[in-house]
Amino acid sequence: MKKIRVLVVDDSSLIRKVITDILSKNSEIEVVGTAKDGKEAIEKAEELQPDVITLDVEMPVMDGLSALKILRQRMPRVKVIMFSSLTQEGAKATIEALSLGAYDFVPKPSTRSFLESIKKIESDLLPKIKSVIPLKEIKPILKAKSSILENKKGAFKICGIGVSTGGPQTLMQIFPKLPKDFPVPILIVQHMPPIFTQHLAERLNSISTLEVKEAEQGELVRDGVVYIAPGDYHMEVKKEGTKVKIFLHQGPLRNYCRPSVDELFESLAEVYNGYALGLILTGMGYDGKEGSQKIKEKGGIILAQDAQSSVVFGMPKVVIEAGLVDEVLNLSEIPQRLIEIFKGRSNG
Repeated sequence: MKKIRVLVVDDSSLIRKVITDILSKNSEIEVVGTAKDGKEAIEKAEELQPDVITLDVEMPVMDGLSALKILRQRMPRVKVIMFSSLTQEGAKATIEALSLGAYDFVPKPSTRSFLESIKKIESDLLPKIKSVIPLKEIKPILKAKSSILENKKGAFKICGIGVSTGGPQTLMQIFPKLPKDFPVPILIVQHMPPIFTQHLAERLNSISTLEVKEAEQGELVRDGVVYIAPGDYHMEVKKEGTKVKIFLHQGPLRNYCRPSVDELFESLAEVYNGYALGLILTGMGYDGKEGSQKIKEKGGIILAQDAQSSVVFGMPKVVIEAGLVDEVLNLSEIPQRLIEIFKGRSNG
């Protein structure tokens, strides 16, 4: 079996050694080289032709963002995974990197224990590197329009979105194309740590005519507003009288995630009954399957992104194979389809 060839880039010799040691222990991965700054990274990448580059954001000579722009131009097929500090500046730079086409990111551990840090890097980085190998394609799925969907067009009251790897760049292609009078609330679970979700919301808000914000505890769910679950908090909706409010909590991880798509979707199914629409976008793992099942049981519908346009065809694949999906859509089709489905609903 062909190994995944990785180039490790970091200005710290210790971090280079730690990452190299972690990756070298895995039989599916080969570390083909290391580099100490962005300039050297570009030279080594052109020489070694890796499949994956782990790229530090903050480096001397040439920083990670500058190197990424050049790598994306010269070697677009190479997957770049950013290493970022858990700071405001680090998060902002990471969102910028993802918008420029970085494959994913790994936050540098903030724990004081060296052994814990190694375990955290290992658990975060290995699955992301392995995910660059495409999953086996599933049988082509007919794009027959669901009769439930057609009968209820204009009646749906809420849109829930679940997304993971590849999410920021995918969301950045959807939201600028939605109109400012979009008639329902949109709630998003994007698997990301704290701080990063805040910067993602700010970035989406800056390129969208809709208001996009990080969700706050107890706030009213309003039509035409997009709410992103804060990192490390599950997001649910709860009904209080005639109003629907956001409820954030730090319950146990679910599917190794917090926030979890399942937590959000199950609450949408409960509060909105058969008038909830769930959309599963690109991502690793199976978060969203149980929540999608609940939405379907209540009479709602589920849409999923197709394999061709997904950065990682994991989460959509799981719900499709479970028979829970009403329509499979290419990323290019999603904004217009959402407009069509929710058309006819008036605000308020």
